[in-house]
Amino acid sequence: MTYAAGRRLLDSDSQIMELPDFLTNHADPTMRDRLPPIDYSRSSMDEEDGWRLSRAGGHDRSYVATLEELGGPGLIRGPKEEKALGAFDAADRSRALDLLGFEKQLVFSTLSGTVVFDRRLEPEVQYAAARAHNRGMAAFCSDDSRLMAVASIPLQDPRRAERELETVIEDGMQAVWVPHGDAGGRSPGHLDFDPFWARLAEAGVPFVIHVGGYPLQLPEAWMNNGQPLPQDWMGGGENVRGKDFSVMHHAPERFLSALVLDGVFERFPKLRGASVELGASWVPTLLERLDELVSIFGRTEPGLRSLRRKPSTQLAEQFAFTPFPSENVARLIERSDPKLYLFSSDYPHAEGGRNPIGRFEDSLAGQPESSCRAFWAGNFERIFAAVLEGPA
Repeated sequence: MTYAAGRRLLDSDSQIMELPDFLTNHADPTMRDRLPPIDYSRSSMDEEDGWRLSRAGGHDRSYVATLEELGGPGLIRGPKEEKALGAFDAADRSRALDLLGFEKQLVFSTLSGTVVFDRRLEPEVQYAAARAHNRGMAAFCSDDSRLMAVASIPLQDPRRAERELETVIEDGMQAVWVPHGDAGGRSPGHLDFDPFWARLAEAGVPFVIHVGGYPLQLPEAWMNNGQPLPQDWMGGGENVRGKDFSVMHHAPERFLSALVLDGVFERFPKLRGASVELGASWVPTLLERLDELVSIFGRTEPGLRSLRRKPSTQLAEQFAFTPFPSENVARLIERSDPKLYLFSSDYPHAEGGRNPIGRFEDSLAGQPESSCRAFWAGNFERIFAAVLEGPA
């Protein structure tokens, strides 16, 4: 029995666990030695173990057979991160999808995006890292149409971003991850980026923002309270703590507010996007705030006065969000719009939990079947309609 157990599910979030040579294996030869190494300091995977797995060509096949024997429900409850089936091997990921039963699955990187989005790098190096990353992600997803490759493109340099976007579209990648911070000292809604957003809209390729696209940790000063520094929620010391989590939504809210208020969704009504693994409890309040501020500040700001659709309408028509399994999806729907929310498993990360379907089902209790179907698959189909239909 698959984990989906007959449900039609389209998964908005999964990852690979890149081995240390992921970027260099796919880099332009002239740039290979200039790319910084993948940083494993905040990963569950030790760099030494990563090199061992790379030299061995992956997991021992007897271990893989043991994972397959778990079946779908056992697989989602089983080993996580690099120990999971298909964490870094494409053929094994296809077998994992057989057992999980998901019809489609977006696939993000876990570790190499930190290099791609590193603002300290020289532009030539940063965009070379993006090219290597995107080649690697395309290769991982190339043999299984259920796997939807997510490219990563920094927005530090508009022209370089446009050139990489053309390559990504030519390679048939099905989503573009952009960092949800300022864009090289500009708003992401700056007119310099109109060709980038216009090309995404024309090609029908959605953009996505995702955890890891902007720093998660609060500046150290905010953790300095005269008390011992707590461990993070996974028991270590380098990832998200409670105080970090309390403000995680600030950066995606700021990014989306800029796109809406700068008129990007108005100028490009065919543009589609999603916020992934950043939670959704903040979304209803964001929509209310944006609608209210447009009515107030539109009196003095011509750009806001010229918006033809309310911000809440723009986002409901062109965007969607993945709730965490701990969030009450029914309450989110009741406070906003059933079109706004997407199912995600976060496989094989531990944050996705050991039974995301069950937890989401519990939180959807009492909702009409149409809202449930939209959450499990329909909203994904709406956002990714063009790439699901075939090449642009």
